[in-house]
Amino acid sequence: MKDWTISHHQRVGGFIWPLFVIMGLMGGAGCAGAPPTPTKIIYESGRNQVWLEKDPESTNSDHPANLSPEEIGTLLRGVRSWESRNVIHRLFSGEAEKTRAFRNEEITFLAPALSKALAQASPDDRVYFHLSHATEQGDEESTSGWLSIRQDALVLALSEVHDRHGPQPDISKYDRQMPNVPERSSAFEVIFEPEEYLIKVKSGGKLFAPDQREELYIKYREALSALPRFPGLEPRLTNTP
Repeated sequence: MKDWTISHHQRVGGFIWPLFVIMGLMGGAGCAGAPPTPTKIIYESGRNQVWLEKDPESTNSDHPANLSPEEIGTLLRGVRSWESRNVIHRLFSGEAEKTRAFRNEEITFLAPALSKALAQASPDDRVYFHLSHATEQGDEESTSGWLSIRQDALVLALSEVHDRHGPQPDISKYDRQMPNVPERSSAFEVIFEPEEYLIKVKSGGKLFAPDQREELYIKYREALSALPRFPGLEPRLTNTP
């Protein structure tokens, strides 16, 4: 009996320790996954928002940065997105069509706010944005992400692009049947065109979380010197604190 007890405790201990490690990792991931807190709201109208937040990944961004609304609009116009499809899906439906990640009306709203935010950002800040509107079908369509300037690159991260989902009471998306479980956005891919001005695309997300994040590193100075400018963008913010 004694031998069995020792062996039994060894087996239980061998099981519990890995369990504690996994729970610790999940707890740490949950803490690390907490959304950054806005340090300054630049623009807010309904669910359309632009604000500054502390960048948890960098403290050496080249902020404040001076990019005009016209320049930011030009860069946003070069971003393309498309549905991420596996081999079987592509076999039956073909390659997904690339579309612009930011429509003209979205750029017209977003570019002046991003320009102002970058001009006020600190080296340890990044600029968060969220666009949302109701569709004709009654769904909510949203695009979210952040951007910053790091040396010779403009880093644009997108966590959702024209993602359609049920209307929600707030900015967070939760399943109606299981309110504590985040709803996963449709998987997507992004690129910047012309690709000669793209340094790299980095895919990432949060551990044990449904978030997707696609980061574009763009040689923005070279792109702006060569691409036609997006016209008619002037700062027009009236309700900025």
